[in-house]
Amino acid sequence: MHILVTGFEPFGNDAFNASGEAVRQLPARLGEHEVTTAILPVSFAASGQVLASLLAEHQPDALICVGEAGGRAAITPERWAVNEDHARIPDNDGEQPRSTAIRENAPTRVEASINPTAAAQALLAAGLEASVSEDAGRFVCNHVAYVAYSQPVPALFIHVPALRPPGIWATVGAETDATAIQQQRSGLSELPQALGIAILGALG
Repeated sequence: MHILVTGFEPFGNDAFNASGEAVRQLPARLGEHEVTTAILPVSFAASGQVLASLLAEHQPDALICVGEAGGRAAITPERWAVNEDHARIPDNDGEQPRSTAIRENAPTRVEASINPTAAAQALLAAGLEASVSEDAGRFVCNHVAYVAYSQPVPALFIHVPALRPPGIWATVGAETDATAIQQQRSGLSELPQALGIAILGALG
C-alpha cells in the first residue's frame, strides 16, 4: 500500500511545528507500506489546494494528515471534521475567518474513513498516551481534515502534542483547544516512531 502522510509548516509566532518535524523523519517504508511525505501550508485558502494536488500527483491508497495540538498531551486521532473555519489567530496568509463554511451546501461534519480507534489502541498497546478525539478544532487542521475526509481515498487526521526542542516553548495551541496549556518538551525524539505506530495500527 502507498501512503501519503502530510504535516504542517510552523505558524503563529513559532518557528517549529511538531507535526512537520515528525512527518519529515518518517521512514520511506512502514512495514509493507510505501510512504510519501509532504508539508502543507498553514493557510485556509492554500492547504486544501495543495492537498488536492498531492493526491492527484501521488495517487495514494491511503491518506494520513498530521497536525499539532498545543493543549493536548496525548496523540489524538480525529473521528470527525466540521464544516467550519473559525480562527483565533490569523493563518500564515493573514486570513482569520469567523464561522465560515468550508464548503457551501455540504455536510455539517464528515467522519474519518480510516478507523481512529485502531490507531489509538495501537499507541496504547505500545505504552503511549493516546485517545480518540471528537473535536479537531476550527483552525487549519480541521479544515484539512474536512477536505481529507471528503476525498474518495481512505483518510485519517492525527493530532500530535506541540512538543518542542529543549529551551523552546510552544506559543500556539488554542487553535485546537480553547484551554490550551504549555506542554512538556520531552518525547519529541520519540514522536516519529509513535506516529508510525499509529499509522500501522490504523491501517491494520
